[in-house]
Amino acid sequence: MNKIIILLAGICVTTASINGYGDDNDLITIEAAFDRYSPSWKDLDRRPLPEWYDKAKIGIFLHWGVYSVPSFGSEWFWSNWVGGNKKYINFMNKNYPPGFTYQEFAPMFKAEFFEPNDWAALFKKAGAKYIVLTSKHHEGFTLFPSKRSFSWNALDVGPKRDLVGDLAQAVRQQGMKFGVYHSLYEWYNPIYLEDKRSLFLKKNYPATKLWPDIKQLINDYQPSVLWSDGDWEALDAYWNSTDLIAWLYNDSPVKDEIVVNDRWGIGIPCHHGDFYNCADRYNPGKLQSHKWENAFTVDSKSWGYRRDMKLSEILTFKELLKEVVSTVSCGGNVLINVGPTKEGTIVPIFQERLLALGDWLQINGEAIYETSPWAHQNDSLNSDVWYTCTKAEYNGANPTAVPSKSDTIISIYATFFTWPKDNVLKVKDVATYLRRGTYTVTLLGNNEVLNWKLSSGVGLIQLPDKATVKSNDAWSLKLSSK
Repeated sequence: MNKIIILLAGICVTTASINGYGDDNDLITIEAAFDRYSPSWKDLDRRPLPEWYDKAKIGIFLHWGVYSVPSFGSEWFWSNWVGGNKKYINFMNKNYPPGFTYQEFAPMFKAEFFEPNDWAALFKKAGAKYIVLTSKHHEGFTLFPSKRSFSWNALDVGPKRDLVGDLAQAVRQQGMKFGVYHSLYEWYNPIYLEDKRSLFLKKNYPATKLWPDIKQLINDYQPSVLWSDGDWEALDAYWNSTDLIAWLYNDSPVKDEIVVNDRWGIGIPCHHGDFYNCADRYNPGKLQSHKWENAFTVDSKSWGYRRDMKLSEILTFKELLKEVVSTVSCGGNVLINVGPTKEGTIVPIFQERLLALGDWLQINGEAIYETSPWAHQNDSLNSDVWYTCTKAEYNGANPTAVPSKSDTIISIYATFFTWPKDNVLKVKDVATYLRRGTYTVTLLGNNEVLNWKLSSGVGLIQLPDKATVKSNDAWSLKLSSK
């Protein structure tokens, strides 16, 4: 058979493929051609967001490593100590012998009480849909048996087990997605420091350490999230970021499921990636044009566990809940961080906050999971009220877009944090919908239909007796088509 070869977007395609009667020797089908991504940000950015991520809304972040042994100050302990921070120097002088090195903390990181099934059960009860574990922080110690990190990984020293693998299995058994955080740079890796001294003209570290580690993680554990960090000292060209992401999207075993964040080199955050983090604890309080994530800490001062944390530094449950509700209203996901101890436990105050969230979501999760931004996020009259909605069809091309005229809105949700003294909630932005007379109003967790009236363009919704209401701290109204 004679074949005519044409060029489509730089990829050879046969007419046999086009007509559907090609044999096994055809170069490539048109469908496959369009499915592949070239290693350029412009092309990578056209990939639709995997639907699971937008629907999940709630994730748990875990910063765990050798820094969990001193558990003082923050997970940047080693850098702060070596960098001459007096607080850390005094701590070491007071508590450890002269000449003590950071590496000597590693055998003390035993994780002897680590029960991955217990962790996974806790996260499930908390309402989490995905879990992200630090496979390697900036200290370079890996929680998996890295083939490029000899005697500086959790299988060789300390716990003597594959912490990433153990938790991945437990998390998936609970029906949640598993992801990994991975720091691109390492503070004191000599190969990286040599590249840095060359002003990153040399690229030995990405080729011999970073890429092999990441590919091992992807191939061995098949994570649904790759959460990059430690990118800010070099351009994306040094990290070879676009080539790595193109491989993830095209050829990796998780190419259809994986999502990546935006920390891939100087100037990249908040510009490229499946979802944007932009900055730690990022919560702009308004709708964003691209899918984003608010990664924040229950301990307001640190991502890693601190023995010196104070109760006043722990987010109250209402503070945590406001982060969740406002973030989801504005099109984001939340990634709620807790730092495990060196023994492998989640301290009770963190458990309490997570379980309280799970209890709240048992009643009000319908206003969070699988929702989309509504036409308004924060009510223009009552700033205590945040909106979400559910639509008949998912917008994979732009999941944070407000509903269009062609969208079918199934329900609108209004979540508020202050119960009005007169049991009447005042809202403005749903008044137009109430005026139509085609919506019923209920309170999630209560079955009765609520009465309402309009006054000068403001909706006055009569709430039930608070003593009969199941939720605490925040409540969600549901407006449904009759």
